[in-house]
Amino acid sequence: MRPRPKRLPALLLGTALTAAGLGVGTIASAAAGQPGDAAPAAHTGHTMAVSTLSSGDDPDGDGYIPAVPQVTGVTPSTATPPSRYFHEFQANCSVTHTAADDPIVYPGQPGKSHDHTFMGNTSTNAYSTTASLTGGTTTCKAPADASGYWMPSLYNGDRKILPVGPQTIYYKAGVTDYTSVRPFPKGLRFVVGDPMQSADAFRKHRGFVEGWECGDSYFNTDFPASCPSRPDVQLNIRFQAPSCWDGKYLDTPDHKSHMAYPVVKPGTNDNMCPADHPVALPMIEFKMAFPVNGDMSQVRLASGRGYSFHYDFFNAWEDRTLKALVDHCIVGGLQCDARGYDQTHPEAGAVLDSGYRLP
Repeated sequence: MRPRPKRLPALLLGTALTAAGLGVGTIASAAAGQPGDAAPAAHTGHTMAVSTLSSGDDPDGDGYIPAVPQVTGVTPSTATPPSRYFHEFQANCSVTHTAADDPIVYPGQPGKSHDHTFMGNTSTNAYSTTASLTGGTTTCKAPADASGYWMPSLYNGDRKILPVGPQTIYYKAGVTDYTSVRPFPKGLRFVVGDPMQSADAFRKHRGFVEGWECGDSYFNTDFPASCPSRPDVQLNIRFQAPSCWDGKYLDTPDHKSHMAYPVVKPGTNDNMCPADHPVALPMIEFKMAFPVNGDMSQVRLASGRGYSFHYDFFNAWEDRTLKALVDHCIVGGLQCDARGYDQTHPEAGAVLDSGYRLP
């Protein structure tokens, strides 16, 4: 059977005309028919997800959500810009709530997932869509970041352990040519990691940074048996997301195929996007801290052992603010806080005002 064309969600079609001017996609809208933009093509080569159900962003429930416009004609950058050690900014977001919901994997099916700890948008639930999240209330320092961030809840025995205060979510350059990074398209979503992965697969995952750590114990694929019982010791994990996009879909049935990790440029130590995922986006890195130490024998995730750690991201940033932070901090080669300010380069100024808003 030949693949059939994908119907376009009305929400995405309605926002397409503004995408180009906001730095999302290429320089013109699909309606204008300029080079670099294309109508969504029929999709092939992916396995249908058993959890797929129709939703506000995916009316026919096949798991494919096309970008409008699609980004075409992009070649992965092989350029090597002036060396800058940092090219990043932080989204500092606090925990909002917990629920057995997952609007990416189980849209419209409340209570079907394992328990998740949500950060950012306060309304995120099983029924969340791009429209429902956009402009919503958030616990991120920047009010423009209405994105949803979530991960499996952590327990010590039967007691749920929640991160305290703003957690660090980095937006970084994953490729050597940090000047080629562009903002996330509105509505992009993906899952990082796999709750069913083995300990070995977790350790070898491209997103693995330092694994689980506490005190002087690092690179653990599972929770350490014990951690120092001191007030300053917490259980930490850092995990990076793929940052290369296919330019075609905001989601796919497996919630991963539209994204890829950078690859090494042959003959160099440089990172670049692969040809089938040529669009460089920010690389998200979760840096989470859980207030638990001492005897760790009863610590577990809602998804299982420590190596089942994974997380989800659903982009609902206000476009102008995200573009300003990406351009100033990532493309500009700075190490920015949540205001877009690099204290080692005060001459560069800040992107956001004291209220973390775009002036």
